[in-house]
Amino acid sequence: MSKPLDQLDCAIIAILEEDGRASLADIGKQVGLSGPAVGERLRRLRDVGIVANFGARIDLRALGYTLQALVRIKPRSGQLHTVERMILEEPRFLSCDRVTGEDCFVARLALKEVVELDEVLLPLHDRAETHTSVVKSSIFGERLPPIEPSA
Repeated sequence: MSKPLDQLDCAIIAILEEDGRASLADIGKQVGLSGPAVGERLRRLRDVGIVANFGARIDLRALGYTLQALVRIKPRSGQLHTVERMILEEPRFLSCDRVTGEDCFVARLALKEVVELDEVLLPLHDRAETHTSVVKSSIFGERLPPIEPSA
């Protein structure tokens, strides 16, 4: 980053994390800047890649997805790329991380009913071992780690 992250940048990021729809003027009031000055800082943060995009947090339950599951996936020998493609092509996988250890992937599924687990996982079983945990509740969702000004 050409210009270090300062206290105002950190405050703007924190406000956007809380409310991605906050107006530039509202953010400016909270941090002591004008709306255009906030806009310029946001442009710089986007240009250097700190702010990647703006989006909405969707309540999956409101869309009928009442169940989530975490799935550890260990492809069988020679099946890594096929399994990866299968995960990518199944839209009920919300996220998937490549991990170290015994498993290669840890993925999160959104489901409307528990019977969907078989629909999603059975096609994988010829190519991978899976271990599934149903999510009972979430303590918190995705969040930012502490962000501090650059030295």
